[in-house]
Amino acid sequence: MIIVIIAGGSGTRLWPLSTSDYPKHLLNITGDTSLLQNTYDRATKLADTIYVISEASHAHHVCEQLPDLSADHVIVEPGRRGTASCVIAALAKIKNSHDTEEPIVFMHADHHIRDTQGFVESLQIAGEVSTKHQRIVLLGLVPTHPATGFGYIQRGEHANGGQVFDVVSFKEKPDKTTAQQYLDKGNYLWNMGYFVAPLAVFEQSLHEHAPRLWENYQQLIAAKHANEHDDYYLGFVSESIDTALIERVPDLLVAPGSFDWMDVGSYSDMHQVNEQDEVGNTVQGDALVDQVSNSYVRNDTDVPVGVIGLDNVAVVVTDKGILVTNKTHAQNVGSIAKKAQGQS
Repeated sequence: MIIVIIAGGSGTRLWPLSTSDYPKHLLNITGDTSLLQNTYDRATKLADTIYVISEASHAHHVCEQLPDLSADHVIVEPGRRGTASCVIAALAKIKNSHDTEEPIVFMHADHHIRDTQGFVESLQIAGEVSTKHQRIVLLGLVPTHPATGFGYIQRGEHANGGQVFDVVSFKEKPDKTTAQQYLDKGNYLWNMGYFVAPLAVFEQSLHEHAPRLWENYQQLIAAKHANEHDDYYLGFVSESIDTALIERVPDLLVAPGSFDWMDVGSYSDMHQVNEQDEVGNTVQGDALVDQVSNSYVRNDTDVPVGVIGLDNVAVVVTDKGILVTNKTHAQNVGSIAKKAQGQS
């Protein structure tokens, strides 16, 4: 098995902790190691061959955080062009570096998973089935509540002795009522954005269902020099691999997983994955709180911070900026972050 960790996002909803040149997968969210380091550790339980694809502005941080990863296994994006471009860049690298029919797993660097064993077992099943049936296999998560922040995969009939299912359709992030209907029906899975297949299967899928990506892929394979490779890459359209390829493939399979998982996409999520005191507070760094409850307070500076008389807030202080928000509005941090970083 070959693992590709996609580590190119910007994580604007966790500003000011996460910035464009130091995004959230590089952050220590719940302990002394980053989301990227935790993801890499999980990957080592599955495979000996691991690649990380990272945007140029923070690729050196990836190398610093993963000293055991060979430098030639860090694939550098010259500029952000979406996950579709990340995937074909990784496939081109593997095509030019390996002679293998092993399954290739694409996973994200910024997810929080504690049940490593359950995660590994689910992906091992997905890898085995993808090789046996020569099809792309997605990894879906059995929902535990009517979440509105995730996309869903509608599964169909059993395949491969009940280990996986046919994929019927994809559903965008639903409202609360629709999410509850999905949960009640029992045939919907959270879409984690993980998928696996051998190289030849990816190539066939690109050729048949994503001709523009196939052309881009051929350009990267043929590039003789780094500058030529980068020039091609910077000319690609920025798009998601989900809409550019995955959702166009008619014979997908999905392997259900039941391990714990969170895409830490807001300060509400950040608060949830950290330990809390008896009144629901998480306090990190030099911060003093008085009559505060259900809140996340983090100070990464040497200047003391005080918070008084508030409930359900996130207060984050770094040398890059200061954020104070009601956690109910935590999903809106991204728009403030873009303005603060001069992106709009």
